[in-house]
Amino acid sequence: MPPVAAYLLVAGVAAVGSYLATFVARKVALQVGFVATPDERRVHTRVTPYGGGAAMFVAFLVAMMVASALPQLSGIFAGSSEPLGVVIGGAIIFAVGLIDDVRDMSAPAKVAGQVLAATALTFLGVTMFQFKIPLAGFIVLSPDMIPLLTAFWVIGITNAVNLIDGLDGLASGIVAIASGALAIYGLRLVQQGSLPADNLGPLIAVITCGICIGFLPHNIHPAKVFMGDAGALFLGLLMAAATMVIGGRTTQVVSGQTYFFFAPLFIPLFILGVPIADMAFALIRRTANHTGFQTPDKDHVHHRLLRLGHGHRRTVFILWAWTAVLSGFVLYPLFEPSGNAIIPFGAAALGLALYTLFHPGLRKPPDDSSVIATEDTLAEHSLATGQAGGDPTMAGDLGQGVSHENVSQAK
Repeated sequence: MPPVAAYLLVAGVAAVGSYLATFVARKVALQVGFVATPDERRVHTRVTPYGGGAAMFVAFLVAMMVASALPQLSGIFAGSSEPLGVVIGGAIIFAVGLIDDVRDMSAPAKVAGQVLAATALTFLGVTMFQFKIPLAGFIVLSPDMIPLLTAFWVIGITNAVNLIDGLDGLASGIVAIASGALAIYGLRLVQQGSLPADNLGPLIAVITCGICIGFLPHNIHPAKVFMGDAGALFLGLLMAAATMVIGGRTTQVVSGQTYFFFAPLFIPLFILGVPIADMAFALIRRTANHTGFQTPDKDHVHHRLLRLGHGHRRTVFILWAWTAVLSGFVLYPLFEPSGNAIIPFGAAALGLALYTLFHPGLRKPPDDSSVIATEDTLAEHSLATGQAGGDPTMAGDLGQGVSHENVSQAK
């Protein structure tokens, strides 16, 4: 079996495992009462279970075991502590998210849990080694800097994914596209000789893509199950680990190829451009308004699209499409190094921007506007009072309910 086929097999195992495990997790969550129940503060109209995060974590473990048994991928596991580091770090961040889903955690406690997960990654070797800066060469990280940058990277990526988890299917779809693009990017670097064949990053990326694809049928609007903070933080940690060991370890500059060969650590800024930009604008917006970053508002990107008149599914599709276009800017030049390679993606971005902002079919019925305003008000009230299991560090997203995940998922 060629190595690419082995990666595809692992991705398929992750997808099937996530899809099947979600049925079990949903049933167990209903039995034990681990659910989002409609009440005066929440906008969804039916009891909806959590459990998606647990299904993802189980599927991840199964896929890792299958990968370790494949001869084509055995070199990744031989004599390396990195796979164990991702498993332990993932378990820690999953536990942090699960606790936050069950009972609201304070912002310092959640950040402490993220730092603990980053520490596990650092001690077991899942870190970046260097930065490559265009026209300036390499910056090799000292042992004192590696833990700090690893923690910063994990906190940033996990919170970016958690923050965008505000509509049914949004986070899982974006991460599926982004991790698939990252896997292709990493495997291309391996083929070019810029990464060793035993680099862990492509494997983590294909597993992440698989578990998101398997979960999506359960999470498309109207969602049958929620991933919760347990799932969102777990996906964020997997993306953080994969981007570090791919983008922070590339040692060769390939002349004539894409810009990202010269600055590979910038790839998450593109393939995860939607959640990272949303998080950055939230920080700037709330700083300018002299409010704390935990203060909720109604100006996240999906709020704005809903106010423009896009429906729930169309809003999710638009943000998926933006992620795909941004990923294309990274991937296509790897296979077509001429400068013209960016033209089709520039045209696609322009067309998507026009569709996003000026689609002729957009309209905003009075009933929809009042519903959106009511949902925003309820979500903010629950976050302000701390009575729903939300993310105090990333407050402000809509609870999903019928059109959003739930108030306890509001960031």
